[in-house]
Amino acid sequence: MKKLSRRRLLELMSATALLSPTMALAQTSPAQTDTSSGGAPPQATPQFVYDDVVRRARELGAVPFEPNPPPLPEPLARLDYDSYRDIRFRPERSLLAQGGGQFRMQMFHPGFLFKRPVTVNIIREGVPTPVPYSAQLFDYGRNKFDKPLPVNTGFAGFRLHYPLNDPRVHDELIAFLGASYFRFLGRDQRYGLSARGLAINAGGEEEFPFFREFWIENPTPDAERVVIYALLDSASITGAFQFLVYPSKETVVDVTATLFPRKTITRLGIAPLTSMYYVGENDRRFLDEYRPELHDSDGLLIHSGTGEWIWRPLRNPRELATSAFVENNLRGFGLLQRDRIFEHYQDLDLHYELRPGYWVEPRGNWGEGHVELVEIPTNEETNDNIVASWVPRTPAEPGQTLVYRYRITSLGNADQLHPGGRALNTYQTKPKAAGSPEEVKPGTRRFLIDFAGDDLAYFARDPNLVEIDASLSAGRVVRSYLVPNPKVRGLRAAIDIEVEPGQQVDIRAFLRSGNRALTETWIFPWKAE
Repeated sequence: MKKLSRRRLLELMSATALLSPTMALAQTSPAQTDTSSGGAPPQATPQFVYDDVVRRARELGAVPFEPNPPPLPEPLARLDYDSYRDIRFRPERSLLAQGGGQFRMQMFHPGFLFKRPVTVNIIREGVPTPVPYSAQLFDYGRNKFDKPLPVNTGFAGFRLHYPLNDPRVHDELIAFLGASYFRFLGRDQRYGLSARGLAINAGGEEEFPFFREFWIENPTPDAERVVIYALLDSASITGAFQFLVYPSKETVVDVTATLFPRKTITRLGIAPLTSMYYVGENDRRFLDEYRPELHDSDGLLIHSGTGEWIWRPLRNPRELATSAFVENNLRGFGLLQRDRIFEHYQDLDLHYELRPGYWVEPRGNWGEGHVELVEIPTNEETNDNIVASWVPRTPAEPGQTLVYRYRITSLGNADQLHPGGRALNTYQTKPKAAGSPEEVKPGTRRFLIDFAGDDLAYFARDPNLVEIDASLSAGRVVRSYLVPNPKVRGLRAAIDIEVEPGQQVDIRAFLRSGNRALTETWIFPWKAE
C-alpha cells in the first residue's frame, strides 16, 4: 500500500461510539408452520439484509451525534508512522477462507492516524457475527507493549484479497481504512486515488463522514462477487451503503447509498473521488527533482447529460480553486490517469503509470446539479489535494431520505470510454515565436494541446481539413493553428490568448471537421499575471 502519510486529511475525521449489531427476522411462510400436530411453529430464521442497515441509519440519524470515540490504549495512541507500519496482519489468519471460496479478509490494526475503532461483522447464513479482536491476528514487529491490549481494542478497517493477477496468489482487491475512504484495484494496477462514501464542503470547513460498522457476506465457494454493507455517520448525516464488488481486469463496484440528513447540507458530495496532482507537463513549478511528473490522476473526464465529453486537465494551483460543471442527468464522471508512459515519471518504486482511474456512472436520473472539482495547493506528493464529486442543486434537508445508485469502475486504459479524439497532453508557454525580437505582452499565453485517437491519425495527413473551435470566458483568442504530431498519431493544437492582467478565464477548445466534432472538449482555467 502507499505510504499512510498520504492520508493526512484523515486527521480531521470526526469520531463516535460503536453500535452493536442487529438483525432482521425473515417472515414465516405458511409452509414453515406445522399446525397438524398442534406443535408450535418453528422459529423464524434470522436474515440480515441491506434494509437492516437502512433502518439502523435512520434510527441513528434520529439521535444526537456523539463526537468523541473511546480513547485508544495509550501505547497505540502514541505510535508513529514507522511503528504503525510495523504492525501487520498474519496472512495465515485470513478470514473467509473456510468456505473454500477465493476471497480472503484481513484486518487493519488501530493506531497512529486511525484512532477510531470500527466493528466488522461476517454474515453467515443470514446471521451477522462481529469479528473479535485478538492479538494473535497480528505480527507487531519491533513494537513491544508492557501488557496485553484489551480484548475490545477493535479494528481500524479491513481489506479483501482475491487472485486478481495470478490464480495462485491472493492480491489485495479492496480496502476500507479511515473515514469513508476505500480503494480498489483491477488487474496490473497500483493503488493511487481513493473513493469515498460522502464528502461535505470539500476544500472548505470540511466534515468527514465515517463508516462506523461493516458487514461482509461470507462468499460461497463459487462466488464471483462479494457483498459489503456499511453504516455511515457524521454530525450532519447518516447513511447505509451497499457495495457489490466484482473483481476483474477492470474491477467494478456497484454502490447503493441511502442517506438521512441531520442538518441542511448545501455542498453534499456524492460519489466523491480523492487523488493527488503535484507536478505534470502543464505546470513546471517544481523541477528540483529527477522525476518529470508526479500525479495519481492527470484529468477529470465528464460525460454530460447532452452527450458532450469534457476533459479538464488537473493542476496544482497557487491557491485553492473550485470548478463547477453544471449538468442535468449526468451520464458519468471520473478522475483518470491518461499518461501511461513510464519515462514521464521515472519512478521505479511508485509506478505512477500504473495508477488506475475511477469512472462513476449514475444509475437512474440524478437530476440537476454540478460536478465539482476542488484543487488544493500542495508542495509535496504525499498530500491528496484533488477532490471530484457530484453536488446536487437542491440542498439536503433533515427529514429527507436520499437514495443514490452508481457504479465505479477501476480503469487501466480509459481510451475506450468514448469514441472521439482525446486530449493527451497540455502545455503552456510564452506566445513569442522562436527568434522573434517582439516583446511578449502582459496577459498573453500560448497553450498547446495534443489530441489523439479515433480518426485523428487520418486527418493528420491533411490538417487543413480540421478546425480548432476555441473560445474564452473573457479576453480573446489571438490566433490558433494545427500541426501533425506523429508521436501521438494525431494533431497538436496551439492557441494564443490575450487577457487583462489579473483576470481569471476558462479556455475551451475542441477539433472539428465541418459540422462534425472530432474530439472531446478540452477546458482549462488560467489567470493572467
